[in-house]
Amino acid sequence: MPNRCTTLIFVAVSVTAFAGTALPAGAASSTSRGQISVAQVVEMLQQAPSNRLAQQVLTAYLAGVGETVGLVTGMGNVSCQGTVGLDSASVSAALQAVASGPDAAETAATPLIVQDVLDRAGCKI
Repeated sequence: MPNRCTTLIFVAVSVTAFAGTALPAGAASSTSRGQISVAQVVEMLQQAPSNRLAQQVLTAYLAGVGETVGLVTGMGNVSCQGTVGLDSASVSAALQAVASGPDAAETAATPLIVQDVLDRAGCKI
């Protein structure tokens, strides 16, 4: 049975699943389970500086991820030593290890980003 943290992350992935559908037809695809893939987020990060649509989709997606982090840290049984923060540079760094590998299209990005934010803030669940 999943714990509350896993459930919240799953909800965020489900809610933000629309993000990948707003990019052009040649865009990276979601995972086979319908989750936002690392490849999709990396593509949005690369396109955002010059593509207004990619910038808007990335902003919406990261807002959903930020809300998920807020829910996780607000559960009462989570303590963080530092500041919780999310920006494109930290997202890029969080996904870097998977982004260039063969699993980028099948790895869900949201759990990796949420875990990175919690780790950087020194959060304990």
